Amino acid sequence: MPNAFSTSDSKELILKIATRGSPLALWQAEWVQKRILAQYSEITVELLILKTEGDRIQDRPLSDVGGKGLFIKELENALLDGRADLAVHSMKDVTCFLPEGLEISVIAKREDPGDAWLCPKYGKIENFPQGGVVGTSSLRRASQLKHHRPDLLVRNLRGNVQTRVRKLDRGEVDATILAVAGLKRINLEERITEVLPMEWMLPAIGQGAIGIETRIDDQETLSRILHLHDQETWDCLLAERALLTELEGNCQLPLAGYCVLKGDELVLRALIGDPEGKSILRYEAHSPRENALKLGQDVAQWLMLNGGAEILKKVLPVNI
Repeated sequence: MPNAFSTSDSKELILKIATRGSPLALWQAEWVQKRILAQYSEITVELLILKTEGDRIQDRPLSDVGGKGLFIKELENALLDGRADLAVHSMKDVTCFLPEGLEISVIAKREDPGDAWLCPKYGKIENFPQGGVVGTSSLRRASQLKHHRPDLLVRNLRGNVQTRVRKLDRGEVDATILAVAGLKRINLEERITEVLPMEWMLPAIGQGAIGIETRIDDQETLSRILHLHDQETWDCLLAERALLTELEGNCQLPLAGYCVLKGDELVLRALIGDPEGKSILRYEAHSPRENALKLGQDVAQWLMLNGGAEILKKVLPVNI
């Protein structure tokens, strides 16, 4: 297996990071790059910028073309063929099943996980008129929004964060919903009209967290990034992603989950909804920190046994 982590004639170590080319993806990759260099100034860290299938397909909802895995496949291929040593992802884009030989080895401390309402025309959602048009490509956001405000119209809105903000400013939609963390990271926090309450807008699994994917057998690369690891975020995402794995979920399913650590106890809130927001099923459970994996599995099983299976039959009939 070739390894991009190489030594030149001058004994200089070169570490290559695979990343998408969107401004947010580049911010995240450069954030990792700077922190590796701050710890290991003797090495060179380069970015390998790749265009993913998710970036190329902009005219259809993600749920129609294969889900969020379209944003990471090319990056994972670069890891597998040795062009890169690590890939940097938004954890909400990482599917529950990874290619053989790869792992999410480090998860950095989570930024604000919430969803932001952007509406320069009308302000807060309570002032938003009946029949107003909200742009989002997320089934999770659309389901919860329609449940909270069934009078609103939801239109598919694709593109990176800046593209969606520009479409909002051009009047293609009256409002949009974006991740708070992404807006903060690329200095667009001032565009936030309000942060939507988690009581009715639960975040995507992994939202706000940056994950680093590496080859399982590449201990040299792992040794250079371990200082970025945050154990609390890891434990919380272990529960969230166990929920995701148990339900085999991606963006084709209106699924939400958010876990926090309170003392030594994990608290996991989860939600399944139908795309039209007519049926919303919520559940919250607690467990000791060391039982994160089981917590996610138990919450998924409760959801399935208490109405989730019926919702899934409407969304993914071939899988039930």
